[in-house]
Amino acid sequence: MNRTRTAALVLAAVTAALAPALSGAATAADGTAYLQDPSGGEKAMKSMWTKDDMHKVEAQFRFHPSIQYKTVLRRGPKGAEEYERQAPDPKTLAWAPGYEFAWSVADSQGVKKVLTTKDGKQVLVLRAVLRDARRAEVAQVRQELKDRPATGRTKIPGGKRIKCDTGTYTVEWSVTRTGYGTLKGSLPWDSSCEQYRVAFTPQNQGAS
Repeated sequence: MNRTRTAALVLAAVTAALAPALSGAATAADGTAYLQDPSGGEKAMKSMWTKDDMHKVEAQFRFHPSIQYKTVLRRGPKGAEEYERQAPDPKTLAWAPGYEFAWSVADSQGVKKVLTTKDGKQVLVLRAVLRDARRAEVAQVRQELKDRPATGRTKIPGGKRIKCDTGTYTVEWSVTRTGYGTLKGSLPWDSSCEQYRVAFTPQNQGAS
């Protein structure tokens, strides 16, 4: 295996390893990380019953930080300088958050909290707010869903870039089933890009 190929593999391995290192993150796939509330796997949900104990709403939220960067042309490693390639530029690192919501709605059949079914179409409102350390609103997403199945999951792009190393943020989220109630939650997020910045330095990318 030549030195250029070895350097590329090292970079890929370092980048993938960094993804789950984000505070509180769970690995969805190689190189992909997210923060989840409540913590746990696919079936972990927060739940609530309506006041009459006849309808149950469950919800889960995932925050996808998603690092972004531009690339620059770099020479290959010493002895193989002619093998130029596009490489991440640490100076252009930034976050592009995305938001993921899951829900489940169930109705009792005559007896409170017993024999729940998952039928019919649902009307839901999904909302997430990103706040900085001073509690100021930095970004917000809101989406109303109509005629959706009782169980589902959807992603909403954030649409706003967040600068690296701008402190700790709080992500507040909610899922409202119209007429039933609202489930809420929050989680912290550290905007540090240091680990990615180190991984993307020319030295760690096998540059000469």
